[in-house]
Amino acid sequence: MSRQAKMFNRKASDPKNKPDQILEILELRPGQTVADIGAGGGYFSLRFAEAVERTGKVYAIDTNSKFLEFIQDHAQEKGLANLETVLATEEILALPEGSLDLIFMRNICHHLQNRAKYFRELRRLLTPHGRIAIIEYSHPRRFSLRGIFGHYVPKETLLKEMSESGYTSQKTLEFLPEQSFMIFSAERKGNTD
Repeated sequence: MSRQAKMFNRKASDPKNKPDQILEILELRPGQTVADIGAGGGYFSLRFAEAVERTGKVYAIDTNSKFLEFIQDHAQEKGLANLETVLATEEILALPEGSLDLIFMRNICHHLQNRAKYFRELRRLLTPHGRIAIIEYSHPRRFSLRGIFGHYVPKETLLKEMSESGYTSQKTLEFLPEQSFMIFSAERKGNTD
C-alpha cells in the first residue's frame, strides 16, 4: 500500500503537474486551516502543513487507512504537529463547522456518487470567506483507461454542480496538462463584506 501512496506522491510532485504553481495560486497563509480531501499519499497535505505553519492546521482526509498511516509517519518525520489524519466515509466529514479556510480536492470528484449533495454538505465546514479548490481530470484527448473507466469530470459539469450547490466561481485555470483547476467561494455573488 505504501508503494501506491509513493506513486501518488511521485505523480503529484512531478514538475509537469506544476505543484509549485498550484501552491502559489492557493496563497495559503500561516494560521489557516485546510482540508485535503482524498489526500492519497499526502504530498499536498504535507506541503500545506508547512505553508500554514504551526499556527495553522491541515486535515489529511482519505477513505484508505493505510494511506493515512503513511501520511502520519511522514508528518512525524518532518516534525509537522499541525497535520491530523481523518478517515472519511462518503457521507459527511466529522470536522468542526465553519472552520476551514480551504478545502482542496484533487482527482477525486469522479469517485463521488452524488457530487452536488456532497458539495452542499461541505459548505457548513467553510469559514465565511472559505474556498474550495478542485483539480480534476479533464476528458482525455485520446484513448485511455481513464476515459474507459470514466475517471474524469468535465469542467463544465463541475462549474454547473458547484453553482447549483451555492458556490461562486472565483478562478478557472488552464495551465495543467491533463486537469482543470477551479477555485470556488461559498460567498454569494454581490456579497462584498
